[in-house]
Amino acid sequence: MDVILAIVIFIVSYFFIMTERINRATAALFGGTLLLLTGIYTTEDIFFHYIDWNTIALLFSMMVIISITEKTGLFTFIAIRFAQSVRGDPMFLLIGSIVLTAIGSAFLDNVTTVLIFVPVMLKITKLLKLPAFPYLLMIIFSSNIGGTATLIGDPPNIMIGQAVEHFTFLTFLAHTAPVALFLLILLILISYLLFQRRLKTYQPNLSELLSIDAKENLVESTILYKSVTVLIMTVTGFLLHAAVHVEMTTIALTGAILLLLLTEKDVKTEEILSKVEWVTLFFFIGLFTIVGGLQHTGVIDEIARLIVVSTEGDYVKTTLLILWISGFASGFIDNIPFVAAMIPVIQEFETYGMVYLDPIWWALALGSCLGGNATLLGASANVVVAGLAEADNQRISFLRFMKYGIVIVVLSLIVSTVYIYIRYLIPYMG
Repeated sequence: MDVILAIVIFIVSYFFIMTERINRATAALFGGTLLLLTGIYTTEDIFFHYIDWNTIALLFSMMVIISITEKTGLFTFIAIRFAQSVRGDPMFLLIGSIVLTAIGSAFLDNVTTVLIFVPVMLKITKLLKLPAFPYLLMIIFSSNIGGTATLIGDPPNIMIGQAVEHFTFLTFLAHTAPVALFLLILLILISYLLFQRRLKTYQPNLSELLSIDAKENLVESTILYKSVTVLIMTVTGFLLHAAVHVEMTTIALTGAILLLLLTEKDVKTEEILSKVEWVTLFFFIGLFTIVGGLQHTGVIDEIARLIVVSTEGDYVKTTLLILWISGFASGFIDNIPFVAAMIPVIQEFETYGMVYLDPIWWALALGSCLGGNATLLGASANVVVAGLAEADNQRISFLRFMKYGIVIVVLSLIVSTVYIYIRYLIPYMG
């Protein structure tokens, strides 16, 4: 009975999130509340097992840092300089945003990258009177593709890296980065085919753009130097977190609290906290609770085990099925709990005689990271971008996004299938 209730509540909640008839955060939180009222799990289960507080704290911390930094006009300054460097060309601007987001997502993480880059892009599109949707759409896609390339780029990769001792930062670069690079080039081509004609109709006033003095928007005060210093320290901490053995969440929280302390006399803490995207944070909390219902009742575990049963232990079939199942499941459920459920299952494959598990791990990594592009709920970065856009009156429709996202994911999984088959499975079968 609990299993049926958890599935029904998840489907109903997801329906309201998809159709956006009510606020997404309200729909997700209501689903979690129903799971509590029906006794499927307890508040202790929610707070100690299912809500990923590391993700919530990381998001909160970066929102605080970005909010303070934004007051200095730094993002407006960067936006104007970036637009001037491409001479206001809408297509070059789109391609540039794809490349910059992908690089940032690979070497920071995709959530941090979009928190920094989306406010900049929103300012650029407003300045040039361009439609924000194509740019936000491609930022989401490139953030998830870029995050696929490295160990720290996307949460599923971090989880897999922790589960497999011989996987290092360089291991991920050698095995997942080639696919990510190919898909990034493919994404640039797709963006050109999709939006070149539409963006060509927009002719920004180049003389007006070039006449703007970007420095006029920069508030050169102590807040600027403090916020930039803390931001650089935080980003450096992310890059070195594995070497210094400090979690990224701890680094982000330290940066946020330190910056609040340093700027206390310059800007009120209440004002900064009012700028935090609380709706986005509570939507994450609600999403974790309704997915937690599926975890608690064993639905996700059962899905994972059915994969093994359906392939009858065949190595090639198992590898490719995990790629495609994780790709679509991650798009609609959320890749973090799915990967958490799959890790022990894959570890058990050794008992079935599968000694060489690396291709299966890469299938899980590629499927779960790239599958996040399917819907607005597929990855943390997607939800953050949607929240930032909505706060700027540039709402991204769930169904409109999904029309593009499903196509991108199918293409990504086809490319990944060919890659895995040629690089790993043919040598294994030989």
